Amino acid sequence: MKQSARRENLPGRLIRTPLGMLVWRIIVLYAVLMICRAVFYLYNAALIGPLSPGEIGQLLAGALKFDTSSVVYADGVFILLSLLPLHVRERRWYRGVMFGYYVAVNSLLVAATNLADTVYFRYTQKRFTADEIFFADNDNSLQLVGKFMAENWYLVLVWAALTVLLAWAYRRRVHEESLLRRGWPYYAGGAILLAAAAGLSIAGMRGGMTRMTRPITLSNATLYTSESSKANLILSNPFCMLRTAGSSSSVKFPRYFSDEELPMRFTPVHQPADSTALNLAGRNIVVFILESMSAEHSAWLCPEIYADLPQKGFTPFLDSLMREGLTFRRMYANGTRSIQAMPSVLGSIPSFRTPFVLMPQSLGQSRQLPALLAGQGYSTAFFCGSEHGSMGFGAYARSAGVERLVSREDYEACHGTDDFDGYWGIWDEPFLQFFGEELSTMPEPFFASLFTLSSHHPFVVPEKYAATLPDGYTKIHKGVAYDDQAFRRFYERFGEEEWFRRTIFVFVADHVSSEKFADKTRSYPGNMHILAFIHTPDGALRGQIDEITQQLDLMPTLLGLIGNREPYFAFGRDVLNEPRRPQWSVSYDGEFRALTDGGTLLLDDAGSPIGESPKADSLRPNFQALLQQYYSHIENKNYTVHD
Repeated sequence: MKQSARRENLPGRLIRTPLGMLVWRIIVLYAVLMICRAVFYLYNAALIGPLSPGEIGQLLAGALKFDTSSVVYADGVFILLSLLPLHVRERRWYRGVMFGYYVAVNSLLVAATNLADTVYFRYTQKRFTADEIFFADNDNSLQLVGKFMAENWYLVLVWAALTVLLAWAYRRRVHEESLLRRGWPYYAGGAILLAAAAGLSIAGMRGGMTRMTRPITLSNATLYTSESSKANLILSNPFCMLRTAGSSSSVKFPRYFSDEELPMRFTPVHQPADSTALNLAGRNIVVFILESMSAEHSAWLCPEIYADLPQKGFTPFLDSLMREGLTFRRMYANGTRSIQAMPSVLGSIPSFRTPFVLMPQSLGQSRQLPALLAGQGYSTAFFCGSEHGSMGFGAYARSAGVERLVSREDYEACHGTDDFDGYWGIWDEPFLQFFGEELSTMPEPFFASLFTLSSHHPFVVPEKYAATLPDGYTKIHKGVAYDDQAFRRFYERFGEEEWFRRTIFVFVADHVSSEKFADKTRSYPGNMHILAFIHTPDGALRGQIDEITQQLDLMPTLLGLIGNREPYFAFGRDVLNEPRRPQWSVSYDGEFRALTDGGTLLLDDAGSPIGESPKADSLRPNFQALLQQYYSHIENKNYTVHD
């Protein structure tokens, strides 16, 4: 009978263990966050828009991921102290401190900040971030806070009720009992639980723990919805505040020009030309973003590097396409990271102090290339062989207007798991074959972009090619040769398809490789010189662009090629139809840089000139105007022709 009683009481005993009570208290925090989210939506329904039954599941899945980060950010210390394998946690004073921490911290960081977001969002269309921590610098801060609380007294009551809920749900009077009460099992078992909790907490903050997962940022909310307003519904605090602390959403920058003079110096608003150099209206568009594809890998772009060497470059097939297409011989990346390349190529939006995608303001209104094309009847998709949501690529693509994301999971559902490279994702050759298969089923016209993976550290290729591909002169050359071969086989298989011949193919590197060969690529501007060209299988587009170009120029040039008639927002230029716009490449590396034919313009972090470059100096006001436009639009969270 006694054993039966013990078995019956076991569930109750488990609940009263430190781990059981901790799980209960965390569940309560999730409930509080969901209540705050419901209040947020009810208060801002007109701004966010209606929710269809079909999208609620996706929104909740995203909300749980961000709420997990919020819980760990706010309660990481509490979680670890709750599982500390020491008997001190059984002392009355210790339990009192833990109760106070749980109620006070979560009342402020979880309940109060999320409810404050409810009101704040209506005025700014953004969530409460690290910027607002400095709100108290204003002399009238207390009066404003008091006024908002008085006007929204019912939200204050909700906050008070949630605080009471936290205090009640803590179950302070429950006597916690460890199943392992003394001796080495107590300490060993407790240490194992503590280590597991620490690992899960790190995973919760990052949004996952795989090799491909970068810590999630605010833009990752767009993985669960393509609408920026609904992405704000997914987000929660304290994630938004702590994830942006020290980063960067600062938009302070000198105002060089008046509102009237500024657009005369530089404007990101483009008006389509009355006529275009070439009209390829209605064609499909495919953009290949090539991992680490430096210009120096190509003997066609840099013949002087290989003049006296037996191996003449590592991109023979891509070189053959460049000879048949429109080649940008002096194309420069606008950044040094993959996450900077995505908005540069697909949105013509640069990154300066902070990568654009990592800024809270990136969730503002925009009409980037995928969205513009979708508005003109294109179906849109983004492909990457890494796992869903990794590296922030898919999140950005959704925010740019891409309808469909295709990742490693989709490939493996069709072709199994044998083609995983063991590090980043699916090998590029089979994934390109899969890409072609998927394009064959997409309704035309379509826009699709693919980000390659294989030409990357740890610089490995499939075992079956290890002996046949050239070793090259750096660690990456074998991987570059593998990707070149992968594209050759993609063209060989799909080159005769009708959709293929109706497609504009764009090839552009994300940035220069970390493995550099030629001396000139070890310093600026050679360390930004990348491979880029446009190829049309029917030969409609040919030639070479010898002037300086940048990733930002691709979106305007493509829109010009398809005869776009809609005004659009872009920091680059249509190289075929906008001869009056500055010919340069802009970037940031501790200082603002603009590479021009006359030399390099340099501005310090405050926007003041550094050194002199007489030939380029005539463009300095235009460069300052570009930076003023950029930070003005960041400040306004608007990247459309209509501010």
